[in-house]
Amino acid sequence: MNINKMKVCGLEVHTERKQIKNMYLGVYPPEGKIRVAAPAKMDEESIRLFIISKTPWIKKQKIKFEQQQRQTKREFVSGESHYFLGRRYRLNVIFTDDKPRVDIKRKNYIDLYIKSNMTIKQRENIIEKYYRAELRKRIPLLLKKWENIIGVTVNEVGIKKMKTKWGSCNPNSKRIWINLELAKTSIECLEYILVHEMTHFHENSHSNRFFNLLNSYMPQWNKYRDELNNSVLGFFHWKY
Repeated sequence: MNINKMKVCGLEVHTERKQIKNMYLGVYPPEGKIRVAAPAKMDEESIRLFIISKTPWIKKQKIKFEQQQRQTKREFVSGESHYFLGRRYRLNVIFTDDKPRVDIKRKNYIDLYIKSNMTIKQRENIIEKYYRAELRKRIPLLLKKWENIIGVTVNEVGIKKMKTKWGSCNPNSKRIWINLELAKTSIECLEYILVHEMTHFHENSHSNRFFNLLNSYMPQWNKYRDELNNSVLGFFHWKY
């Protein structure tokens, strides 16, 4: 992958040449990183003129990200806001001598049962273990649905914490990785990331063919992408 940088109207733009017919522009959270994907044979001046024509829109997007609400670092104490499957909950910490666990049985609360001497990191690990298990419950049904629609077989879905992506895949091994943070988003967003990565089994790059396939499988995918990137959880650079 050959990514270069250029300065246009005082903006730093990351450009990438690909085997595509049209140019694609994106501005990504959290700090408004600008990326342009351009046809491999397009000259630099044409790319520069394209960016200049989009400068007002780029600046508008960067301002939006600067003003976007962000979560502060979590301390895992009672009263904090935490998210699960797209809903906001209040954390309720309960000290116990029993095995630490998480319960979400009440409408607006996540109950975190822990030992009184547990550190912030240990508390975080308990919640992340719960999130991971909940994702594992939901992924098989989504795969069963979309494998039939897309016409592919997924051999494995891994879950890990990623700082710059919501998902990734290896089309050769038919393996997908999803970000653990997706446990905090709506089930539709999780579904979208799986569909996005499964589409890469047919087309590895973000080419016109890829987006045509994605549009045919899930016409509303833009809605879920925007939901991810505009949420309070949107600390990620969307990699198109």
